[in-house]
Amino acid sequence: MKNNFRNIAKITLVLTYLVIIAGAFVRMTGSGMGCPDWPKCFGYYIPPTEHEQLKWKPNHEYKKGQVIILDESLQVAKTDFITSDVFTKSNWETYSKHDYAVFNPWHTWVEYVNRLLGALAGLATLIMAIASINYWKKNKVITLLSVFVVLGMGFQAWLGKTVVDSNLAPLKITIHMVMALVIVAAILFIIHKTNNKINNYKYNSTFKNILIFASFLTLIQIILGTHVRQFVDEQAKILGEENTSLWLNNPTITFYIHRSFSIIVLLVNGYLFYLLKRAKLNLKKLNWVVSILILEVVSGISMVYLHFPFGSQTVHLVLASILFGVQFYLVLETFNAKNIPQTL
Repeated sequence: MKNNFRNIAKITLVLTYLVIIAGAFVRMTGSGMGCPDWPKCFGYYIPPTEHEQLKWKPNHEYKKGQVIILDESLQVAKTDFITSDVFTKSNWETYSKHDYAVFNPWHTWVEYVNRLLGALAGLATLIMAIASINYWKKNKVITLLSVFVVLGMGFQAWLGKTVVDSNLAPLKITIHMVMALVIVAAILFIIHKTNNKINNYKYNSTFKNILIFASFLTLIQIILGTHVRQFVDEQAKILGEENTSLWLNNPTITFYIHRSFSIIVLLVNGYLFYLLKRAKLNLKKLNWVVSILILEVVSGISMVYLHFPFGSQTVHLVLASILFGVQFYLVLETFNAKNIPQTL
């Protein structure tokens, strides 16, 4: 398994990004409360597909924990029982975590797929942690980081629960996103540490320091973006999904900071690209950074001036998370370059 460990880590990374993509799609479609409880969905392991399944029925068998929607509230079965001809309140308790009681099959299944991908990614991290035991004697950092990723995924799942319980509180959504990037960074570090190839990178302290700064700027920009996204979500609820041209009519100061901050991000990365070419550092992944940044700018402009075309929000968020990942891996490569003897 040791020989395949790096491949396992790469698969884990891909699955983690799929969870980020799915989460972005959940937000784009407004499906965050598609499953109002956690870890089940309306009390089911496989969620309902029709509203009829969530109505109270006479002479019907209910299992403990199953949910119905009654008088615009969620009612949870206290135990296994069969209903009589009339509703008996003592068999049920009102769901107390929040008062959201809406069933939309589309939203429910979008959120459910998101949770399934999260479970699959969690399983992948567990397999990676088990496989990392072979590195314990050679490099304990790999094993410890692999265990950290498992714990991080568990914490991320708990964060997902608190996001649902809070009815999508903005701060908890931001923490949820940042934690996902921390997990990405840890997996990338593992992949980097298990790379046996010798990369002939030239060391340049100025490039390294500015690259670290650029990665930090990207992280800040993502955090600002989550707050802007929350404002847009609130405007969509108030003004309606069909009035996309009005969503940014009266934006908060965070929107202007986010927009202006993007100029700084572009300038810093542009200077990095200049240094790369001038010093011939052979760090080709910076070309990826430039390409992703261009696409990120295009998607941002399309949201503002084309009034949020379908998928633009998801693309914008996913590109930002990929940008952070590429930049972080570049940082690791620049640190590695420091130990390579330079020839004249």
